This record gives sequence, structure tokens and C-alpha cells, in this order.
Amino acid sequence: MKNFRLLTTVAFAFLMLVSFNAEAQKFRGLDKSPMDAASIGRGNKQLAKVYYSRPQLKGRTVGKDLAPHGKVWRTGANEATQLILNVDMNLNGTKIKAGTYSLFTIPGEKEWEVIVSSDLNNWGASGYRKDNTVASIKVPVTMGDESLEAFSMAFAPSDDGVHLHMGWDKVRVAVPFTK
Repeated sequence: MKNFRLLTTVAFAFLMLVSFNAEAQKFRGLDKSPMDAASIGRGNKQLAKVYYSRPQLKGRTVGKDLAPHGKVWRTGANEATQLILNVDMNLNGTKIKAGTYSLFTIPGEKEWEVIVSSDLNNWGASGYRKDNTVASIKVPVTMGDESLEAFSMAFAPSDDGVHLHMGWDKVRVAVPFTK
């Protein structure tokens, strides 16, 4: 009887191990809006970093089908975009302390409102609360020469801080963060 119990226990453990292992080998397909990051500076001199997902145009238009004009947008796809400031910065005259924030936008035809929010861990724009706005700025839209299929973000140094550049299709906006 003892041998039977031992044999049953070993057989059960083996089956569990095989079933967990087989399940662990199932991988998801590629994300249609992959995560990306943009940063400025290196190591302990990094000023800022942004984590965002990159939606694709796929024949759709910015302002109508994607990032609709006049509506709060998560500034990417999937989770709300995360902005990490490693130093205190200013946006439109408002001091923003070093820390982690969400970045929302309200796209428009001629300008975009860019909002730094204390709301964190949001899926999309559903967690956006106007009362949690830390700073905001309206920046003009310019048009690029080439179309970008994937929404893209990049930092560039400026004389008094950094600019966060956003582009999608031919739409371009630059957000000036100052020290």
C-alpha cells in the first residue's frame, strides 16, 4: 500500500510538472502597439524618460480615427504614457518635482494640450482626472515632410532644458520642459 501511494504521488507530481512546463511555453503573439521608451541623459545624469506604446496608422487618420481632436488621449496605446523626471522641471511656468507622472494630451488641429498628471497606473485615458493635473501647456502643431506610421516620441536638449517631441503621420508637436 505504501509503494502504491508513493508511486501515485510521484506520478501526480510528474504530471503536474509536465503540464506547468507545457503551459509556460505558450507565448503571446506580438503586440500590435509595442512598448518603447525615450530618454535624455545617461546614468545618474539622466534628466527624463518616457515609457509609451506605439500605435500604428494602418490607413487611419490622426485627429479623427486615432487621437481624436478635443478628447483626452493617453498619448500612445494601451496603458497611459508614463513620464519620469529625474530632476525638477518647469512646464509653462509651473514647477514639477522630480517623480513619476502620467502624460495625457488633448489633440487639436492647430494645437495640442499636453497634461502632466499625478494619476498613475491607468489603462488608456480612463483614469484621467482633471483635478490631478500637475501642469499643462498648449503647444502648436507643425507638419513634417514625411509620414510616421508609428506614433513616436523623442527628447532633444534645448538651451534651458529639454523638448519632448511627438510625431505621428505628418503631425509634430514639441513640449518645452525647462530647468
